[in-house]
Amino acid sequence: MRILGCFLLAGFTIGLSAAQFPDPATDAPPSSVKGSATAVLAGGCFWGVEAVFDRLTGVSDVVSGFAGGSKYSAHYEIVSQGGTGHAESVKVTYDPSRISYGKLLKVFFSVVHDPTQLNRQGPDEGTQYRSSIFYANEDQKQVAVAYIQQLKTANIFKRPIVTTVVPLEGFYAAEPEHQHFLNRNRTLPYIVINDLPKLKHLQEQFPDLLKRR
Repeated sequence: MRILGCFLLAGFTIGLSAAQFPDPATDAPPSSVKGSATAVLAGGCFWGVEAVFDRLTGVSDVVSGFAGGSKYSAHYEIVSQGGTGHAESVKVTYDPSRISYGKLLKVFFSVVHDPTQLNRQGPDEGTQYRSSIFYANEDQKQVAVAYIQQLKTANIFKRPIVTTVVPLEGFYAAEPEHQHFLNRNRTLPYIVINDLPKLKHLQEQFPDLLKRR
């Protein structure tokens, strides 16, 4: 269940800048995918995660939804109770010739969430808010595993990274009212406290990756 509270995501209190995050040493080559590709990532409440990725150049669509559980339980009210196996996730459709899978992961780890928080993000608790990468193929798996190891070796975080890397068995879009939620609810206290700082961080740290609006 979404909790409205005066908390800041830990990712914005650890004092890390994008400059401290290395580019992925292993990345999927643009030629490995013809046309668009998709990435499914979970990093806490999907409202803010969707908003971050939606602002990246090369990204054509971002859908909030659920991954990790059955299609029959992929409904917001059910998932919010915990126990379905689902994680609130986003499906990012992107052009690999303009932004790589590895670059998406760099933003995922440095802006989207705190990958050292186990089964929670900020004020939201439960396995549905876990940090997870759902890979669609072996290339995505190899890039994700290698980048996590790279971050560990570089000692980017003071606490262990708890992000799981698991195969994507299905992604189910959330209800229409949860799509582009931030854009329609910018004054909601939860959004102001937890998600708008992510967008500010993105603008400050990755100006070269932003869409021209």
